[in-house]
Amino acid sequence: MKLGVILESRDPETVWNALRFGVAGLAAGHTVHLFLMGGGVEIESVGNARYDVTGELAHFETAGGIVLACGTCLKNRQLTGSAACPAGTMTDCVDLVVWADKTVTF
Repeated sequence: MKLGVILESRDPETVWNALRFGVAGLAAGHTVHLFLMGGGVEIESVGNARYDVTGELAHFETAGGIVLACGTCLKNRQLTGSAACPAGTMTDCVDLVVWADKTVTF
């Protein structure tokens, strides 16, 4: 199954759970794409000792997950895309929803 995950939160626990969901989907043999919007584009800076977001993001990508971050949301926060979270467009988000068999939002 193709799973689309849209992450709009910067809350460490929510981000961590979204990534754990993605890793579980990949481990079950599904294809998982993650699109970051709003506060979600801050994914690389929201982790803490309790919620290892950085480690879970690396696990998600190592397991084959694909990540794109909303370029406009990055720009609004004076951020740029990175190797782990390249900038995408709203069209990419639409494409993800059309591509996915199921889409979930965190």
